[in-house]
Amino acid sequence: MNETEMNNEKKSSWEREVIEKLAMAAITEQRRARRWNVFFKTLMFVYLIAVGAMAFYPKFEKELSGSDKDHTAIIDVVGMIAVGEAVNADSVIEGLRDALKDKKTKGVILNINSPGGSPVESAYIFAEIKRLKKKHPDIPIHAVVSDICASGGYYIAAAADNIYVSQASMIGSIGVIMNGFGFVSTMEKLGVDRRLIIAGKHKALMDPFSDVNEAENKHMQTLVNDVHQQFIDAIRLGRGDRLKESEDTFSGLIWTGTQGIKMGLADGFGSVDSVARDIIGTENKLNFTPQEKLLEKLVGKLGASFGQALGLTVNGFSMR
Repeated sequence: MNETEMNNEKKSSWEREVIEKLAMAAITEQRRARRWNVFFKTLMFVYLIAVGAMAFYPKFEKELSGSDKDHTAIIDVVGMIAVGEAVNADSVIEGLRDALKDKKTKGVILNINSPGGSPVESAYIFAEIKRLKKKHPDIPIHAVVSDICASGGYYIAAAADNIYVSQASMIGSIGVIMNGFGFVSTMEKLGVDRRLIIAGKHKALMDPFSDVNEAENKHMQTLVNDVHQQFIDAIRLGRGDRLKESEDTFSGLIWTGTQGIKMGLADGFGSVDSVARDIIGTENKLNFTPQEKLLEKLVGKLGASFGQALGLTVNGFSMR
């Protein structure tokens, strides 16, 4: 074999080695990709099972526990009161109705820790509590305040048979607020010219970039006063003769639990545990606060994860 043939043979051998290495690398990569694919599918399956368990466990627990033991039903009213928030009329009313349908429910506790929120949502809940009390006169509904029960939170509490507080609880704020900002002077300093086109004399009501319109301001004050009076009427209806009114009672001020008892805004000291045990008469407690539905929870979590991943892909970094 001459030198040329030997070189050709070496070249052919080298090419075969390269091809074999590339083929093995491709096979190895395919195996690795297949393993990761299986891993992520398994992870997603476990994730779905976990989410499903979290969504359905409270319901299962409720059905199992509520079927054979007398209990106190707990409804959480924790956070801002508004449509779209954890505390809203639909959620609280659903929990109340479920609790009162349960034959083992001996009493209901509204576990309140709320600074207030929507007067409309609060009024809906107040009215439904009063209606359910007439429908189920033998089942007491008590409110227990932890840190704060103000404004719309107290609106709801006032419908209960009794209100229990801690000495340091914050309670009251029986008032209504509507606020905003005015940027007229700022625009003048910046040399910004306001251009506004409306159809309807008061369509730009409370526009922050226009001077205060006294007639409109007076109109909005009457609206606030009207809602405030509705709030006052509800408190008087709920508290009755227990309320010791003064010029400050409906001023929007807030008081401690100790002060609230003296003013007739609350009835005594107590926690969820002590009221369930000593007032309602059963230490068994069952939470009837509606849980977020599985599909909503899953879609929300997956949507957030997808959005975060997409943001990282587009921007190339994340902010912590």
